[in-house]
Amino acid sequence: MPAACESVLEDIEDIVSAENLKPHDRQFVRRNVFPKVRKRNSQKNAQTDDEPPSDSIIPGVQKIWIRTWGCSHNNSDGEYMAGQLAAYGYKITDNSDEADLWLLNSCTVKNPAEDHFRNSIKKAQEGKKKVVLAGCVPQAQPRQEYLKGLSIIGVCQQIDRVVEVVEETIKGHSVRLLGQKKDNGKRLGGARLDLPKIRKNPLIEIISINTGCLNACTYCKTKHARGDLASYPIEELVDRAKQSFQEGVCEIWLTSEDTGAYGRDIGTDLPTLLWKLVEVIPEGAMLRLGMTNPPYILEHLEEMAKILNHPRVYAFLHIPVQSASDSVLMDMKREYCVADFKQVVDFLKEKVPGITIATDIICGFPGETDEDFQETMKLVELYRFPSLFINQFYPRPGTPAAKMPQVPAAVKKQRTKDLSQLFHSYNPYDHKVGERQRVLVTEESFDSNYYVAHNPFYEQVLVPKDPLLMGKMVEVNIYEAGKHFMKGQPVSDARVHTASISRPLAKGEVSGLTEEFQRSAQNGTKWKAQPNAEIPVKTWLSSWMALQLPWQPEGGGLKILSVSLALLAVLVMFYYGGMKTEL
Repeated sequence: MPAACESVLEDIEDIVSAENLKPHDRQFVRRNVFPKVRKRNSQKNAQTDDEPPSDSIIPGVQKIWIRTWGCSHNNSDGEYMAGQLAAYGYKITDNSDEADLWLLNSCTVKNPAEDHFRNSIKKAQEGKKKVVLAGCVPQAQPRQEYLKGLSIIGVCQQIDRVVEVVEETIKGHSVRLLGQKKDNGKRLGGARLDLPKIRKNPLIEIISINTGCLNACTYCKTKHARGDLASYPIEELVDRAKQSFQEGVCEIWLTSEDTGAYGRDIGTDLPTLLWKLVEVIPEGAMLRLGMTNPPYILEHLEEMAKILNHPRVYAFLHIPVQSASDSVLMDMKREYCVADFKQVVDFLKEKVPGITIATDIICGFPGETDEDFQETMKLVELYRFPSLFINQFYPRPGTPAAKMPQVPAAVKKQRTKDLSQLFHSYNPYDHKVGERQRVLVTEESFDSNYYVAHNPFYEQVLVPKDPLLMGKMVEVNIYEAGKHFMKGQPVSDARVHTASISRPLAKGEVSGLTEEFQRSAQNGTKWKAQPNAEIPVKTWLSSWMALQLPWQPEGGGLKILSVSLALLAVLVMFYYGGMKTEL
């Protein structure tokens, strides 16, 4: 199942004094200004109603290409950024060549992912494209040489301001928003869950239940970017799930850096959240739980087993072990031992028959001996994981593991090869040929020859590419099995159940638009910028632009306005209020 300016200026709200005009006052001023219309007879000055060309510096008309690397959490962030930009008027394109701006959403887990990210930046610059950077790489190390002079939007917490950053970048400015949002000194979680969004797959909703984690793994760079644990309230997550189902979603993925740690910062826990969520899952729809580390799932094994046996929850859990050597785990600061991992797996296999356990392993961590590696090989041989993510160790800059004595590259490469050979020596699905399974069809295969479905254990089943099957829960007969998949033929006399409770959104359609925005769209108008949010701009004029987006809460935008504009507005108000002020 093999299945992101050299001087940094962040939020500056506090610079503005309380005497500055408020948004309501500025709107009042606008309503009382009546500009005179100058008549022009020359045809060359006549203007048409056509939209400006995409190379115009007028924001909201350009084409944007978005590339995301990494985990499902990062993909969710990318979907939210695409939704906000599309809602504001930008066109999201799949063609990087025709795009005016590239939004590159990075992953910092491995060196190769960052190399791809760096190469994409270079390619964009060579193609004279505007560039905005997002994801964990620039958040963790914003002062890297190859990031200089480029606009950056902070991972997770700042993605609700992507429109502001893109607007200023299109105008030729370099903007960096990397600050942490806090409430009474407490770090807040990610951006609001009800922001506009474009789902990559209209049938699948990715919900981040928390950001950051409680661990301090010595090899991990993601912690530098996403920080400590910050969980969303249960009611917000349930509301997001309900909205998704109303928009035709039939499968929800819960994601975070560690789902098992959910709620520890807000006085609740993962099982409590899951029981609330299963109450709102429609018949035929499914919930998939994301990655959890062993220490936190240990406390809730009984409840988790009950939840994973629920008919609308996939009997699937991703539990990274990383190594089967306690000494290596200690150097990694993983906060569990191999016995803990085995206890979790053994318990769940007993209580949840057929459950799929996926895991991760790092080959060649600093200090790993041949004996340590052989313990890992034995663990894989014992459990024969159907889904195994094998990673050759790469030292990430700024992490403690990067300073440890390294295993020779040739040794790391050989261990990775040996483990890969062991993994490919067994076929986990051969014994399932001939079974009759219930599957939910949600995707198209990479080769476009099949539709992709998943059975109750989240095992991949390829079915015929019949449009009538997409988004349906169907029964199939398994007639073939491969290393990562099975193939199934729909049973002719079986009932086909439509999993979605409403028509799914079209591909590229924006989800989560507010009623206010929808009314505006129905009236044929576009949202325009309202001066109520600052963007720091690197120009010799040191100008400051302001923007209030329709999905931002009142007062949630930045409250700064240039002194000249404020003064002009005051004078206009006095003038039209009957005062004889001479300008």
